[in-house]
Amino acid sequence: MEFESQLSNFLTGFEKLLVLGVGNKLKSDDGVGPFIIQKLKEENIENKNLMFIDAETVPENFTGKIRKENPTHLIIVDACLMGMNPGDMQIVNKYEFANIGISTHSMSLSFFVRYLERDTEFRIIFVGIEPETMDWGEKPTPKVEKAANEFIEILKGIIL
Repeated sequence: MEFESQLSNFLTGFEKLLVLGVGNKLKSDDGVGPFIIQKLKEENIENKNLMFIDAETVPENFTGKIRKENPTHLIIVDACLMGMNPGDMQIVNKYEFANIGISTHSMSLSFFVRYLERDTEFRIIFVGIEPETMDWGEKPTPKVEKAANEFIEILKGIIL
C-alpha cells in the first residue's frame, strides 16, 4: 500500500509526533480531522512522545502550542478535495494543498505550514481524505469514517 509506505518513510526516526486534526465537526466529512483526533485520544496512547490536537477550523490558534511542544514530526489531517473517490487518502504536497483544500478554515493551511516551518526543524506532512459530503452532519459518512479508522490503524502500526 503506497500510502502506508509513504507515511512509514515520513515517520522514520521520529522522536516526538504531533497529529493535528483540522475541520468542522458539524459538516459531515469536513470533520474527519477532529474525528480522527477524538478516536486517537480514546485509544489512550498519548504519551510525552505522542500528542493529538483537535484544531477544528482554527489551526493557527495552536501555533504557539505546537512550537512549544517542538515535535520532530507533525501530521496535519483534513478533508481535502482531490478529485478522488470518497474516503481515498493521500499524502498531499504541503505547499500545493492550498489549491485543492477546503476553505472552511480561517487561514490557508499552506500559509499555516510556512509559518510553522519558520525557525523550526520539524518535518510536516499533510494527509488529505476525500470527502463525500460537507453538508450539515455530526459525523463523517461511512466511507470517510472507514478511511479515518484505516488511517488510525496504519498510524498505530507504524508508531507503536
